[in-house]
Amino acid sequence: MGPLEGIRVLDLSRVLAGPTATQMMADFGAEVIKIERPRTGDDTRQWGPPYVKDTDGNDSDLATYFVSANRGKRSVAIDIARPEGQALVRRLAERSDVFFENFKTHGLRQYGLDHETIRALNPRIVYASITGFGQTGPYAPRPGYDPIAQAMGGLMSVTGIPDGEPGGGPQRAGVAVTDVMTGVYAVAAVLAGLIHRGASGNGQFIDLSLLDVQIAGMTNVAQAYLGAGVVGERCNSVHPSVVPSQIFRCLEGSVMLVAGNDAQFGALCLVLGRPEWARDERFAINASRVRHRDVLIPALQDRLMTRTAAEWTIACSDVGVPCGPINDIAQAFADPQVMARGMRIELPHSSLGRLALVGCPVQFSDTPVEYRRPPPGLGEHTEEVLREVLGMQKAELDDLRGAAIVG
Repeated sequence: MGPLEGIRVLDLSRVLAGPTATQMMADFGAEVIKIERPRTGDDTRQWGPPYVKDTDGNDSDLATYFVSANRGKRSVAIDIARPEGQALVRRLAERSDVFFENFKTHGLRQYGLDHETIRALNPRIVYASITGFGQTGPYAPRPGYDPIAQAMGGLMSVTGIPDGEPGGGPQRAGVAVTDVMTGVYAVAAVLAGLIHRGASGNGQFIDLSLLDVQIAGMTNVAQAYLGAGVVGERCNSVHPSVVPSQIFRCLEGSVMLVAGNDAQFGALCLVLGRPEWARDERFAINASRVRHRDVLIPALQDRLMTRTAAEWTIACSDVGVPCGPINDIAQAFADPQVMARGMRIELPHSSLGRLALVGCPVQFSDTPVEYRRPPPGLGEHTEEVLREVLGMQKAELDDLRGAAIVG
């Protein structure tokens, strides 16, 4: 049994931040009921190509984006624009522990599915709302996606090549990191809410915004500004405060190399065959290396061009200097460490045979993660859930389906 066994999550979120959170909770053992629009479902069902390949190597109708954040859930298709559909969701909420949504601020009020209404029905529910800008402030009504938060929250300003260099200018991160961070924050917040409920008997409302999370995610860059007035700049792969900490080209391939302290730098100098660098007053301590970066980095680059990325990775790692090759995603999944940690999993799928998925990165000692279900088809569990949770009979379900209230 997972650590969240017995917790029921009603999930009205879509795209990535909310679904990432509820997928994690499903991995941890929670029962997650995903409410989707009939006929169209979660937006990301249509976010393809790419689509998952079938056993013959042809495209299926399953978008890989949707697959990335929806395993372990049951899909119930309900039209919440209809009063009868709203009533069904409220009945499910009465029997749930957690309610997730990422509609625009106050977007569910018109459907009677806002926090005030749901809490009146179920005072113990932990209700989590994810929006672009939060429930308060001048931007609260605005819609928001991950790249908007990356832009406005400062991440793009420190990502990419510096101005004045070829290709210079702000860049978005290659993954929707704000969405993913928000999903992880959401899980932490909901678990804290459940602990509070256990002590007080009361649920609560959780207000999460992508912009707030991105600001928090700037961590040391944000604190450098608040504490020292330093505005971060784009510096490619280079760490502004640690030298060396950047990408280096090798005889074959490239590595990310980080000497995070003076002892690691000394070990690196030995591996490079330049032990005298560790005694040079320009390089002996990190602060001096930062000041003399323009001298040290070209010298390091020259030495690293004498061997391959694979050779330097082994040589540096053997003496405790963090070093790793720049892998593409195929190389990452082929890495023996990634394979040993079970980060590629497979689940049976009704139409695709075996479905490969990204594993959960959390390793519990006593309550291991269980992968119970593949990502669901749209409305795949509508009848099952309404029978099981609400005790509905076939005739009533047939009437709802006939009226297109459920799908």
